[in-house]
Amino acid sequence: MTLTRLLPAALSLMSVLATAVFAAPSGGPYGPIQQTYTIPSTAGTVYYVAPHGDADATGNSLDAPTTIEAAISRVVTGDAIILRGGIYRTGNLQLNQGITMQAFEDERPILKGTYVVDAEQAEKQRNGLYRIAWEHLFPLKPQGWWTRGTFGATTPQWLFNNDMVFVDGKPLKTVGWEGEVEEGSFSVDYDNGNIYIAVDPAEHTVEITAFDNALTRTIGDVHGKSSDGKGPVLRGLTMTQYAYRAIEIEGYDPEEISPEEKHGNDVIGTTLEHCTITHCSRVAGYFRGDNMVFRHNLISDTSTEGIFILASDDALLEKNIFRRNNVEGIQGYFPAAVKIFNQTRRVVVRDNLLTENPGSNGIWYDVGNVDGVFINNWIEDGYNGFFFEISKGVTVAGNVFVNSDAWVLNSSGAKVFNNTFVNSSMRVTRTSRSADGDHFDWHPASGPDVDERVDHEVRNNLFVTDGAVEDGVVRVQQEAKLAGKLTDAQVTFDHNVYVRLGDEPTELYTWAPVPDDEDAQAKFATLADLQAVVPAVDPHGQELNGYFGPLFHGLHLKRFELSTDFPAAGAGGEIPARIAELIGAEEGQIGAYPVER
Repeated sequence: MTLTRLLPAALSLMSVLATAVFAAPSGGPYGPIQQTYTIPSTAGTVYYVAPHGDADATGNSLDAPTTIEAAISRVVTGDAIILRGGIYRTGNLQLNQGITMQAFEDERPILKGTYVVDAEQAEKQRNGLYRIAWEHLFPLKPQGWWTRGTFGATTPQWLFNNDMVFVDGKPLKTVGWEGEVEEGSFSVDYDNGNIYIAVDPAEHTVEITAFDNALTRTIGDVHGKSSDGKGPVLRGLTMTQYAYRAIEIEGYDPEEISPEEKHGNDVIGTTLEHCTITHCSRVAGYFRGDNMVFRHNLISDTSTEGIFILASDDALLEKNIFRRNNVEGIQGYFPAAVKIFNQTRRVVVRDNLLTENPGSNGIWYDVGNVDGVFINNWIEDGYNGFFFEISKGVTVAGNVFVNSDAWVLNSSGAKVFNNTFVNSSMRVTRTSRSADGDHFDWHPASGPDVDERVDHEVRNNLFVTDGAVEDGVVRVQQEAKLAGKLTDAQVTFDHNVYVRLGDEPTELYTWAPVPDDEDAQAKFATLADLQAVVPAVDPHGQELNGYFGPLFHGLHLKRFELSTDFPAAGAGGEIPARIAELIGAEEGQIGAYPVER
């Protein structure tokens, strides 16, 4: 029996919804909730827009809507744009006022960045392909990290282009030339402005990208107005099929060590609730500015990142679904469903669902982040569901990791309490990377220096594996060149419980530093083996090997509440008051869930 087989790649939302709403992932509902919106109370003007509105209409009446383009050009601080249902084929909209954009009542407005191909635009070739002359093309050269000799065979350079083609709503795969085109793919001849597909547009709906993005909240002057410094509020909108990204919130991107008060101030308070952003060629959106809120959104089918938060403080991400990032399978780059980047502070990621990201990181706090909070999330199928790099201070508690690891790299002060890891590992690593000669210049200087990468705690967690975790469930690693230089422990483990299902004799633990080891680290099959060499590791920890007894309420349905008969239930140690308050954990609790009642 293997958990790998029992826990399929696609997460069953029904099994998540069945879990207890207590001190762990809530079970949802996650993502957008269908509802009836009321007109917001506003001191400004309400504009009604519709897909076939009249640009000359004022839009002040539901019976005479204007266009979204016209309304965007007219609004000022405090105004509201109410979108009737239907498809808006539009994009490259610019806004610099703090307004509300939301759906009308229970209707579904969809902003699309594509145009539909007219059958007369397609010319059938002798080779059976259809050639479409297209003026809206988005070629892009490979990014700086890409070199042909290293990545040419795994990440072909045409994957960097941003054009997309959809047939009957399904995305086609881009290929390098017409000889590779088949029913599920397309190619672009940029020199002559042609797109080649294998299906007849007369018999299918074919959509091709025509807009770079949907909406930019600029900090410059636009429509005769200066920026008011306030972020937009978006509710109940769908944005899809945009080349590059759907949303951009502009702001200052520091390229040096930046005090908190120097960034995040250009646009304050952007809010997205119950929105869906899918099928963007690169990123769903770039977001800058303090006090952002992302709640009950679906971010899906993106490439390098889902959402990208930059140099911003006090953001909240709650009850969102982040799935299927890196759909193109780019290798050589480190994609993330959510990237939190560049000296953010106090970004809270609470009770979200991350799933179906096998070629991507999940949530990645990267470069100079301070005091992050990552609690009560469900993370399944991604190579690092949680990643904290070159940063200081984070609370990781009450989360469930299924076939997805947690990694703390070159950071300090990670407090990892009461998480449940199912065929997933906890990894803590420090290397010699520093600001001295680094290829990213100031990046390492924004986090702790090499000898300051300490003060991590991993306590009260439950690790369950059937041996499917390739390198073990605990990996505390240190670069070999640091052997003999950094001899103090970078992390404290205690009161954790390790359950090995079956009799797989795998090495579950990697630890560094260890005494008298020239490579600075070693592997161990059992906790007792590790403690024989490093006695301070997990003195109150418990290990159950070859275990077949009571464990979870329901493994097959991913009901990970502990059984009352589990012998290590209640074996947890003290929980700091702040963390206990954040996740509602009980004293003695092991893992994310309390013992089932």
